Amino acid sequence: MDDFNIVIITGLSGAGRRTALKALEDAGHFCVDNLPVSLLPRFLELHADEAARSRKLGLGMDLRDGDFLPGFESAVQQLRSDGFAVDVLFLDASEAALLKRYSQTRRQHPLRMGNGLIESIRAENGYLKPIRRFADNIIDTSDLTVHQLRHLIIRHARKGLRTERMRIAVVAFGFKYGVPLEADLLVDVRFMPNPYFVPDLKQLDGKDERVEAYIFQSLEACRFLEKYISLLDYLIPLYENEGKSYLTVAFGCTGGRHRSVTVAEKMASHLKERGCDVSVVHRDIELD
Repeated sequence: MDDFNIVIITGLSGAGRRTALKALEDAGHFCVDNLPVSLLPRFLELHADEAARSRKLGLGMDLRDGDFLPGFESAVQQLRSDGFAVDVLFLDASEAALLKRYSQTRRQHPLRMGNGLIESIRAENGYLKPIRRFADNIIDTSDLTVHQLRHLIIRHARKGLRTERMRIAVVAFGFKYGVPLEADLLVDVRFMPNPYFVPDLKQLDGKDERVEAYIFQSLEACRFLEKYISLLDYLIPLYENEGKSYLTVAFGCTGGRHRSVTVAEKMASHLKERGCDVSVVHRDIELD
């Protein structure tokens, strides 16, 4: 079972477990919240039988499960004995931060102890001390925004794991047929020399070496390619670090047959040399 990576998120109610699980999903984990400790072995057994399921799991557990305190540590130790890689992540927060969050959301604390919220927070804090000591990592979310917590969780999930790289789609299109709605980054390359007006090149497309040579005899076209390659080389690691799974980069010319196709081919070739997972789509190459 060493190909399974299991992150169990627990901690104080209101410390951000749901945000953390959503971040794990964005990092490619299959996530389940409020999984009872008693069902953990059976869940993993069923999950292992479904080959199409993710081998990266995120599980949310807390005191609402009556068996959580007496059964959690032994369940995790048994999983590790069975060969599972298990990372227990405890989300902590100060009393002041939790009081503020519950006041803003007007949610009830799940324990509902004594005469008020503060007693419930303190009681849970006391109950969870053994779990906090047992955890592999503790994140204090008191001063973190939702976005900062998400970023931390994604970085934590990817650290040391064999994760898939972001998939990049490079699209060539013609503006006269409409802009691709899926584009994250869109560039107009109609400033480049247009082979459409060259009789010997008109019937060719941008994958032809003669079309490429005609376009890149232009100093502006060469400078653009150099600068945009530099920009993508800078942006791609930032997008991956943020947890983005897909990136679509679209290049548009008038008809989508010559200039956009040539630029898309050149850009895709560079990204493949960098080791990126790249696909190329020439959407309108047969239409113009």
